[in-house]
Amino acid sequence: MESKRQQQVAELILRNFSYVLQQEGLYIYGREPLVTVTSVKVASDLQLARIYLSIYNTENKEAILGQIREHDHKLKQEMYHRLKKQLRRMPALEYFIDETLDEMYRVEALFQRLEGQKQAPGTGAGE
Repeated sequence: MESKRQQQVAELILRNFSYVLQQEGLYIYGREPLVTVTSVKVASDLQLARIYLSIYNTENKEAILGQIREHDHKLKQEMYHRLKKQLRRMPALEYFIDETLDEMYRVEALFQRLEGQKQAPGTGAGE
């Protein structure tokens, strides 16, 4: 269970990293991909922040994540300038792809397909 301070730092990082991605994302991965920060998990010692990103409008999500990791120094520097008055130390940043929405769409499509099979003619119990 996260402490209140962990939750506060996670929310602070989420808001500010989202803003940094709006500003710097164009230079890192271009206009096409849509990258959003879905959640941030902070370690109990506040030295590590795991940032979960949702990446859309591209086939190769790992390539976008790789570009973000390549520019980690620049992103962390921008974060430091935004958070230097709120945090003593800037935590190390790790980036992960959040597959939650993709899984939701897959499950929804599966339910729709099952519903379509149930309503298809010739599959009724009275035949």
